[in-house]
Amino acid sequence: MARASGVDLVEIAPNATPPVCRLVDFGKFRYEQAKHDKESRKHQHATKVKEVQLSPKIDPHDLSVKLQHATDFLCDDMKVKVTLKFRGREMAHTEFGFQVVQKFLAEIAPYGHPDFEPKLIGRGINVMITPLPRAKRAKGPRQAEEGETIPAAPPQPQPQPQRAQIFQPAAPARPERDRPVVTEDPKSGGFSNNPFAQLEIRG
Repeated sequence: MARASGVDLVEIAPNATPPVCRLVDFGKFRYEQAKHDKESRKHQHATKVKEVQLSPKIDPHDLSVKLQHATDFLCDDMKVKVTLKFRGREMAHTEFGFQVVQKFLAEIAPYGHPDFEPKLIGRGINVMITPLPRAKRAKGPRQAEEGETIPAAPPQPQPQPQRAQIFQPAAPARPERDRPVVTEDPKSGGFSNNPFAQLEIRG
């Protein structure tokens, strides 16, 4: 039947009596099976664990940086493993290490809770922090910054360009006494100060 239909004979249940086989196109069957497996893997939630290391003499600024990193991990639904290591003679006063870890847990409480009490294992203190559900978890600092909207400034009126004005200096007024007085002689039909009026013309 498989040869007559041009398809493959695939054994589905070999342990059944009688064995169960299926007439399918094997290439298409493998493609659909791979697609189904890929879809099923999408719905699986793989838990990731991030580690944060502390020290008994950690600086307050460094502790705040570690807290910020742990907060980001918890907001991304990741578990955080806190490890505090003792070096040399620090093992004589492990209480200082426990104080640092307790302070860390108190600061991170709005985002996650410890799975167990901090334990001294070897030369270090270990504790695992699980993120709180999204409904009960505080909003992360970065999420708060992204959610804030900056109000737009009102539009400022644009200044109108001023036209350049050209100023020309006015000519100084000439006093009346400096102006020459010109009088006409009605008899000569010309000016009284005509230099050619006294000339005699001889033929």
